[in-house]
Amino acid sequence: MSPASAATAVNTPTRFAEVKGRRIAYRELGQGVPLILCLRFRGVLDSWDPAFLDALAAHHRVITFDYSGLGQSTGKPSYVRTDMARDVIDLADALGLERFVIGGWSLGGLSAQVVMRLHPERILKALLIGTSPPGKVRFPPKPLFFEYALKPVNDLADEVVLFFHPESEKSRAAAAASHERIAARTTDLSPAIPIATVFKLLEETKAEDIFVDDNGYRDFLKTTTLPTLVISGDQEIVFPVENWFDLAPQTRSVHLMVFPQMGHGPQHEAPQLCADLIASFIKNG
Repeated sequence: MSPASAATAVNTPTRFAEVKGRRIAYRELGQGVPLILCLRFRGVLDSWDPAFLDALAAHHRVITFDYSGLGQSTGKPSYVRTDMARDVIDLADALGLERFVIGGWSLGGLSAQVVMRLHPERILKALLIGTSPPGKVRFPPKPLFFEYALKPVNDLADEVVLFFHPESEKSRAAAAASHERIAARTTDLSPAIPIATVFKLLEETKAEDIFVDDNGYRDFLKTTTLPTLVISGDQEIVFPVENWFDLAPQTRSVHLMVFPQMGHGPQHEAPQLCADLIASFIKNG
């Protein structure tokens, strides 16, 4: 058994790619079709649920990373979508990946869509979890999200609100289980992003729309034949799934899967189910 296949998300080492004067921290698991996953708002390498990554790695080469200047990566930090997308391409080049599946959760889903738009020839398929379509949308994030997401530190109670469905006993239990799985990794951790840095990054990216359609992103999503899987909970408070209901019927290749009584992190609430769905989509979609 190779080291890559023996590793799990709790113990796989952090590696570093030296690219264009900065160092991108990344981890990888499994073998097969490469899948690069982009992080959520305030996320670092250790924000992913290990159960989800391990389930994905049963069929794919799963690559996670810290954006430039955040976590264990060096360089200038930025939440500008094109900067985050550049990290993906630079990391793929450093790893010798000509083509790959691009995935992203929340803010990472915006980055993934920019990668699709700017480099469609590099993308096999796309996976978007708990994120927004481009351009103006009818349903903005709920105020509750900002109340909790901008706390200096988020505890389990905050995570229940942010990523799960507080009114569901099953969802609250899933949140506690996911929290414990994430906490199982105790060494080689990526440092949390200081709240002062978070506010600075938000200030630099301030705009009227969450995903400003400044480069034909919405039209691209409508016309592309790149198979794209969107996964969302029906209790999503950050990027309401109703915005995808508006767009998906106008597209040629967007598959929309909505999980009942789940919030912003369905892949953490139902890691095996989400991974099985993704594996089937990558193989057959």
